[in-house]
Amino acid sequence: MKWMRFKVRTKADAEDILISSMQDIGLYGAQIEDHVPLTAAEKEQMFVDILPEGQEDDGSAVLSFFLEETEDGKVLVDDEPKTAEEVVRAIEEELSMLRQYSDIGEGVVTIEETEDLDWINNWKQYFHQFWIDDILAIPSWEKPEDVDRKPALVFHIDPGTAFGTGMHETTQLCIRQIRKYLTPETEMLDVGTGSGILSILALMLGIRHAVGTDLDPCAPPAIEDNLRTNGVDPSRFEVILGNLIDDEAVQEKVGEERYDIVVANILPDVLIPLTPQAVRAMKPGAVYITSGILEGREQSVADAMKREGLEIVSITEQGEWRCVVGVKPLQDTTAGGENAAHIC
Repeated sequence: MKWMRFKVRTKADAEDILISSMQDIGLYGAQIEDHVPLTAAEKEQMFVDILPEGQEDDGSAVLSFFLEETEDGKVLVDDEPKTAEEVVRAIEEELSMLRQYSDIGEGVVTIEETEDLDWINNWKQYFHQFWIDDILAIPSWEKPEDVDRKPALVFHIDPGTAFGTGMHETTQLCIRQIRKYLTPETEMLDVGTGSGILSILALMLGIRHAVGTDLDPCAPPAIEDNLRTNGVDPSRFEVILGNLIDDEAVQEKVGEERYDIVVANILPDVLIPLTPQAVRAMKPGAVYITSGILEGREQSVADAMKREGLEIVSITEQGEWRCVVGVKPLQDTTAGGENAAHIC
């Protein structure tokens, strides 16, 4: 099998927003090459103590997207054959839009051809079992290690090509908040669900039902696998493909005032425009749990929540990441129809 590799030269600071933007044109599973030093946690996960000396971090990055090549020299984008030139044009149009509000660096696109890459599975050598407080998360290709403490829950996770392994600080911040607010009657909305980690864990911890939305067509099969691996009834988790921010069909499926918890582990540039729709979906008294927020950006997310009438109840942190939680006030219509806000 042949693959065509589309490389985009950009900046490390723009990686996340560029990857998100590329999903809109059908490019998923980016390979990232940069010179950003590994954190202590990343080294531990890779079982690396001393790394070979590399280039000094100059802020640059290269994102690579791999598309399967057909016999007639075209590539498959969401199973639709396109020429390499059409793909490059689509990438360059997205980059042009991004430049209007973000510094993406060079933004130069190049193409390479490569043979029989197992690029989908190569990451597995770096992903190993880990703890989220008293929850043990373990991939299918590993067996639980002998440990002194007994886990409250064993969660089997295979992220596949959808983003999210549960290891990231932002995911762990969300899980802690979900555990704080869930009940056996909880209906949860998980925006940007990815491989379904937050929803599946919440279902295993006892919520009644979850709805997840995502743009990535790789998400549903990854979720299906993770539900089966963990023995969770798939009827308890509905997955909707599409953008909740501006897709009316998705908004209609998600519904209004339906959820006790809405969780979104995305980036602030997405969380802020998402907030009005998230609040629309929340029952009075429901909580909105947001993460994916770097230190320094939490106030902008909190302000977006306040503009929609939410009350900020907590801002928690882990490393350089923040989690902002807001509550939708209860409505009191007993005094002449006037509304009064209450904190849950």
